[in-house]
Amino acid sequence: MKFLIITHVKHKLSGNSISAYAPYVGEMNIWLKHVDEVSIIAPKTSEKKGIIDLDYKHDNIHFDEIPSIEFTSFKKAFLSFIKIPLILIAIFKACKKVDHIHLRCPGNIGLLGCLVQIFFPRKLKTAKYAGNWDPKAKQPVSYEFQKRILSNTYLTKNMTVLVYGNWKNQTQNIKSFFTATFSDKEKEKPNIRNYTEILKFVFVGSLVAGKRPLLAIKIVEALHKKEKNVKFDVYGEGLLTEELKQYIIKNKLESVVRLLGNKDKHVIKSALKEAHFLILPSKSEGWPKAIAESMFFGAIPISTSISCVPFMLDYGNRGILIEPKLHEATNKISAYFSNEGKLKEMSKLASNWSQNYTLNIFENEIYKLLNY
Repeated sequence: MKFLIITHVKHKLSGNSISAYAPYVGEMNIWLKHVDEVSIIAPKTSEKKGIIDLDYKHDNIHFDEIPSIEFTSFKKAFLSFIKIPLILIAIFKACKKVDHIHLRCPGNIGLLGCLVQIFFPRKLKTAKYAGNWDPKAKQPVSYEFQKRILSNTYLTKNMTVLVYGNWKNQTQNIKSFFTATFSDKEKEKPNIRNYTEILKFVFVGSLVAGKRPLLAIKIVEALHKKEKNVKFDVYGEGLLTEELKQYIIKNKLESVVRLLGNKDKHVIKSALKEAHFLILPSKSEGWPKAIAESMFFGAIPISTSISCVPFMLDYGNRGILIEPKLHEATNKISAYFSNEGKLKEMSKLASNWSQNYTLNIFENEIYKLLNY
C-alpha cells in the first residue's frame, strides 16, 4: 500500500532521517508499520531536531516539501494566498500516486487537503481531526469549514474521519476515536498517594495562551496562599516562557513553582507517577494526551470542561472539572483536599479507565482502518 500523509506539522530533515513533533510522529509510526511506501507532504523547517522530536520509522519514505502558510497578519496572509495554488497542485499530484490518503486536521494544510481529496472519491482515505469536534464549540472559521467538508458524505467519499468524543447526529463516516502513549507492558498499579502532606501538581504542554499555563500557576499560588502545602512542576516551552518566569520571580514563587522545560517521555512518566494532580485549564483540546497520561498512573486531572474532557473524567468522577475563573477553580479544588478517601477513589478510577487505552489496542484499531 502506498500511503500519503498531508499535514501542517513542520518537519526536520537531517541526512536520511525525517523528524517532527514526537507525539504526532509516534502515532504515525504505528500507522506506518502496516504500509509498504510512505509519502509525506508538509512544510520543512531548518531548526535542529530537539528533545521533543522523533524520527519516522520506515524503510521506504519520501518527503515532499511545501511552504507553510499563515494568516496572522496582512503580509503573511497575502504571501500565503500566493502560495496556495502551488500547494494545491503539489497535494493533487501526491494524491494521484498513492492508494491511501491520510489528512491531519485541523490546520491550513489540512484544509487544502480536504478540498483536494474531493477529486479522489474512489481512493481509500482517513482523516485524523485532532481538535475539538464538539458541534457547539466556538472555533475559527477555517476549522468549521474543515469539519463541514469532512462530514459531508457527498463531497467526502470513502473516508473515515477519526474524532475525539461521542457526539450526536453525526454522519456515518465520523468515527469516535482515541489516542495512546503507553503499552500494555507499561501498565502498573499506581502509587497510593498521601493527600495530607505535600501535594504535587504538574503541568505538561506548550506554554502558549491556549493552554492557560499562567492560570494554572495562579491557581497553585492561590492554594499556597490558603496555606496549602503545594508544589508545582511545569513541563514545556513556548511563547509564554519568559512571561511565566517573570511572574514567578515577581510574586516570589520560586519555592513553589518550577519551570522545567521540555523533557523526554521517561522524565514525564516518572513525574506523573509521583504527582497528585495534573492541571490543564486549556481553552480548547481534542483528546488531551497529558490528561490521559496522568490518569494512566493515577495522577488526578484538573481540567476545564472542553471537548471530550468531561467524558474522559466521567463528568467529575475520575477528575476535577473547573471553570477558567481563578477564585471558583481554587475553591473547588481546595474543597477536595479534606476528603482523602474521595481523592484515592478518584485516582483509582482514573487509572482503571486510562489503562484501557493502550498502544496495543490503538494499533489494532489502526490496522482495521487500513484494511477495511
